[in-house]
Amino acid sequence: MSDVALTAADAYCRELTRRHYENFIVASGLVSPDIRRDLARVYAFCRTTDDLGDESASRHEALERLGRWRTEVHAMFTGTTPVHPVLYALRETVARAAISPEPFFDLIEANRLDQEATAYQTWPQLEAYCRLSAAPVGRMVLGIFGVDGPAAQALSDDVCIGLQLANHAQDVKRDALIGRRYLLGEEVTAAGTSGAVRGLVERARRLLDSGRALETMVPFPLALQLRLYRMGGLAICKAIEDIDYHTEVRRPTVSGRDRVAILVRALGSSLRAGKSGRYVGST
Repeated sequence: MSDVALTAADAYCRELTRRHYENFIVASGLVSPDIRRDLARVYAFCRTTDDLGDESASRHEALERLGRWRTEVHAMFTGTTPVHPVLYALRETVARAAISPEPFFDLIEANRLDQEATAYQTWPQLEAYCRLSAAPVGRMVLGIFGVDGPAAQALSDDVCIGLQLANHAQDVKRDALIGRRYLLGEEVTAAGTSGAVRGLVERARRLLDSGRALETMVPFPLALQLRLYRMGGLAICKAIEDIDYHTEVRRPTVSGRDRVAILVRALGSSLRAGKSGRYVGST
């Protein structure tokens, strides 16, 4: 029965991955089935956590649901068999890869903060939020691939924050509908909404560039996956630039054709890098 339950839980995680649009490919078909499964589980956890915060009927309900979710995650890490399918599947990945509990709790805390802070005035304020809401995802991914060490983690944090800034710049219109704004207030005052969007895009591009160094430090499968994340982030930055940064009016997306092109380019770059012997393993 446990095998049947795990199969069903993994099917639920895969369905969450298919159901939601992302700028990047969550799990390339070129990584091993085990890694794809682990990435789908982590994505399902992140998606579920975000939905508990974003899709609740009220701030009070969101905080209550996130509190229960935190309790369930804590129980999973202390050995209790989870009931929720995402956690039921995720515990297998956490145990296999020995991933620390910290990034999971940080992500829950970020969603709790979303119920209290609806705007950010300065970059240090937004960056602190992103270190809870974006950087933990990269730490989970590094854990899945067995990569550790402060250098890799710092570069991963940059890439993840860059991806989130690209998403914030993309989602200005949608965020406004739920009463949130991730544009820097001081930049909105100085340069208007489109100017503040441009500011986020420029920061995103600089941070995403850290991925180039990280990609040389890790084994081929992770380097490929990281290239997909970085190129997906840069693609949405370009799409935002193409509409002159007016995402308060229109939400740009990366087309299916562009996503296939990104996959082809990422694979080619990874193969060339691998042949050059630049991968040095975990750091």
